[in-house]
Amino acid sequence: MISNPVRVIARLDIKSNSVVKGINLEGLRKVGDPKELAKKYYKEGIDEIIYMDVVASLYERNTIEKFIKVAAKEIFVPLTVGGGIRNLEDIRKVLNNGADKVAINTAAIKNENFIKEASQEIGSQSIIVSIEAKKVEKNNWEAYYDNGRERSGLNVLDWAKKAQDLGAGEVLITSVDNEGLKKGMDLELLKRLRDIVSIPIIFSGGVGQVEHIIDVVPNTDAVALASVLHYNEYSIKFLKDILYKKGINVRS
Repeated sequence: MISNPVRVIARLDIKSNSVVKGINLEGLRKVGDPKELAKKYYKEGIDEIIYMDVVASLYERNTIEKFIKVAAKEIFVPLTVGGGIRNLEDIRKVLNNGADKVAINTAAIKNENFIKEASQEIGSQSIIVSIEAKKVEKNNWEAYYDNGRERSGLNVLDWAKKAQDLGAGEVLITSVDNEGLKKGMDLELLKRLRDIVSIPIIFSGGVGQVEHIIDVVPNTDAVALASVLHYNEYSIKFLKDILYKKGINVRS
């Protein structure tokens, strides 16, 4: 059972200059401005914000630095940047621009020692390994990369454990199968992950109502939300109030 407060995180998937949202990481459409949404969620009481450049690895570049520079001056919660993080220089650049953490996926899959190098040089508290999980058969999930476009051949559970062993401070798990559907999260995947890793898990993909968050609380340290926030289905204050009334330990 998670004893620390469960973190409620806003996930901003960014393409060019817009926050985008799709289903199963596909069919992306614009839903808002990164600066305005981040400020809105901060004022409503979000615990953290994740900025994910969804085409950065595909085009081998990162465009989020400009958003982080502005956000760091106005938003005082931890900020994470993911997408296009290829080396230590990239990590230092986004941290120097105001980010608190980085999320790495493609570069870690292509060179697992990057996790160890980054955690040793930068500090594990700033290194999140992002894993895009797709179910390939019963009780078997494969890790994808490039925003769910490419198969790695890696088993998600094995990869999460290795990421922890190599020094990752947290893992961000996105259930691609559930992402954007708002029908609930992959509880079986989360349960199996919790049995394997002891570092904090940020779970993402499938939240459509408060009950979906309650379902995962025993096994996750944080829930990353997108659709329910971007489409104004719930305010963060409302979500936290309901969770608190249900006996969930959340940050005020």
